[in-house]
Amino acid sequence: MEFWHVVSATIGAEFNDIPNLTEATRDVVRLVFAAIFGGILGFDREMKHKTAGLRTHMLVSLGAALFILIPLQSHASMQDMSRVLQGLIAGIGFLGAGAIIKVVENHEAKGLTTAASLWMAAAIGIAMGMGHGMTALLATFLALIILSVIPVLEKRIGTRKETLYKSDI
Repeated sequence: MEFWHVVSATIGAEFNDIPNLTEATRDVVRLVFAAIFGGILGFDREMKHKTAGLRTHMLVSLGAALFILIPLQSHASMQDMSRVLQGLIAGIGFLGAGAIIKVVENHEAKGLTTAASLWMAAAIGIAMGMGHGMTALLATFLALIILSVIPVLEKRIGTRKETLYKSDI
């Protein structure tokens, strides 16, 4: 009997980081909306058959929110939060770099917008993780306009997009 009491007490102690229903609701809202907002950007990339799509953007945004939520729950100092942000931003840079491909034959870089959208998904996740839901929603809306509306405008007005991206990189 003592064995099971120790085991159950240990398991209970491992799952006590959310002290009450208010905190649990707040965490659920922040994490779910981080995933949803990241998913909105990812859906756009998915529909355009880009390398990083719906699931990747959702995971990046959710992960960023979680990396912020945990230190907040631990009452980390602003200096510690700054270090978390720096590491998160650098890490997303590596992920974005993996989405960028240089095509040697014609000196063209592909995946820059997808890398930028991953970076944006992380920023949206950070905003949600910190409890800035309206800022995250606004950023999602603006990013979606940039990803969806701007390319249509570029085609209509005939920008120099092709010559800009084909320069030596």
